[in-house]
Amino acid sequence: MDHSPDTDTTVSDRGSLAQVISTLQTILSTTNLDQDRRSLPIIPQNIPDLAQLQSRAASLFLTSSRPEAEAEADSNCDSKSASASAATALEHTASEDIESLSRLSTHLANDILPYLNLASLSPNYYGFVIGGATPAALLGDFLASIYDQNVHVHLPRETISTTLEAVTLNKLVQLFRLPESGWAVGGSGPGGGVFTTGATASNVLGLALGREYVLRRALERKSKAENISLSSSASTSTSFSCGEYGIAELMVQAGVRRIQVLSTLSHSSIAKAASVVGIGRRNVVSILAENDNDDNSSSSSSNTHHNPLRIDIDKLENEARKCHEGVISILTISAGEVNTGRFATDSLDMMARVRRICDQYGVWIHVDGAFGLFGRILDPERDLEYQEISRGVQGLELADSITADCHKLLNVPYDCGVFFTRHKALSEHIFGNGSAAYLNRSKDLGEEEDNNNNNNNNNNNNGGNGNGGGEHVQSPINLGLENSRRFRALPVYCTLMAYGREGYLDMLKRQISLARRVTQWLLQDERFEVLPDAVSEPEEILAKTFMVVLFRVRDEDKRLDFVNNVNATGRIYLSGTVWDGKPAARIAVSNWQVDVERDARIIEEVLDQVVGAETET
Repeated sequence: MDHSPDTDTTVSDRGSLAQVISTLQTILSTTNLDQDRRSLPIIPQNIPDLAQLQSRAASLFLTSSRPEAEAEADSNCDSKSASASAATALEHTASEDIESLSRLSTHLANDILPYLNLASLSPNYYGFVIGGATPAALLGDFLASIYDQNVHVHLPRETISTTLEAVTLNKLVQLFRLPESGWAVGGSGPGGGVFTTGATASNVLGLALGREYVLRRALERKSKAENISLSSSASTSTSFSCGEYGIAELMVQAGVRRIQVLSTLSHSSIAKAASVVGIGRRNVVSILAENDNDDNSSSSSSNTHHNPLRIDIDKLENEARKCHEGVISILTISAGEVNTGRFATDSLDMMARVRRICDQYGVWIHVDGAFGLFGRILDPERDLEYQEISRGVQGLELADSITADCHKLLNVPYDCGVFFTRHKALSEHIFGNGSAAYLNRSKDLGEEEDNNNNNNNNNNNNGGNGNGGGEHVQSPINLGLENSRRFRALPVYCTLMAYGREGYLDMLKRQISLARRVTQWLLQDERFEVLPDAVSEPEEILAKTFMVVLFRVRDEDKRLDFVNNVNATGRIYLSGTVWDGKPAARIAVSNWQVDVERDARIIEEVLDQVVGAETET
């Protein structure tokens, strides 16, 4: 991961779609594809070039990106009615009206593309944490579509796709400074990793593994307390699991009446994951430190050193101790809260204390680091300006599982998340695909059998698809939810190889610098209130700012429409939220094209314009 960026291709380049396609054509001309597939006839000539789209990408409303003649004819038509008209047109367009690629390209260019938002193309979109697509990632995504791999079973004599996925996962392990001794994927490494559709899917995996782990620990405690020797049919058996017998049976056997998920201000996907794996949304329990937040969405103005999201260690231990009362726990740690960008832990020492408590009471630790995990790209010894960020992600390697989103700060196309765990065998026990004969790794597939002797303790019902091919690569089919999987690893591999650690470090620093520049401007303007640290010192606020800026207009009468009025300018796009029960605005900096001076000037001009206009009225 110390691969340096090419001198001609940096992460801040604005490569056009034509350039990417030209590179793609060059690559395909040297491949073993049939001649008719090399020519890429599906690329319509009348679809706008990426550079043209980028030039107007700040205009995020539908009417401003429609064909000029149509937009002028319907100048009074707002974006909602334009969208409705486009939807109606789609419903009434029959396939017999197309019936050729040339007509299809015209249909796409006129009736569909103008009505897509340009969020990921614009450096000035600050709504959801949506990254763009670096030129290298875009190239990889095109190739992934052209070669159309189903990356599910490890078949090393047929395709390198699963091997490349394992290699790419390990490059991410290195990028995030996770110890390879605990997190490395493949080989003799204990780690299990898989690409997913995104953080929500990864969080489902984390809670599913956590559910299994805490139930097995509970069964061990019960057996020990009752002085019962665990037999081969008990928790030490790979077959005695939720996957085999269901959550209800394991809870009865372990003497458990409830499983709970402990969290601070977790992302909504944690509650969704709790629902999916049978724990339930009502069993998500807050262990937020007192005064950090009231009513799940506020920070107390009485606390002079706000730290929203901070775990209350005493609450954690009190809840974890309930395992002796039949209530067992999974801990989820928010590494980057969605409204503030803040972290739930603030030092390696704090994370070590959390780990000791969880070990004592059999608690699984899952980290939701969808965007916050990227803070580990920073060098804590060299990048002293970002020490507060580094402290927030120190010790995350002590967790049992970790989520990250590649389509956020890694800036690869949607959809692409990643899931890591230090418990490879447990992952296979839960997500093993069974013994489907047509998926069985066998001599008929021409693969090696040298892993059989190394995996005698693995799940016998995993269809032989765990590690294989003499490369110790796990089949993704046994590590996640999907049996059919897109080649998501290829765009990630391409962008990591093109830009390396230094390229992504530069990108992250630009994103943080823009967020801090805007925060500093807001702090100096009495019309705005920076959240959640309204009473902290400016230096402390800036030091804690990652890549999300939370703020509001002080004038209560002007808060409700503020975000809509900002977005109506067409120059930048913000998202609205609620903090302390009141409307607030949120700027999330995540695009690879960030230019600190240019973008800060645009943001400041728009905010000043909107608040000034409101003041005059």
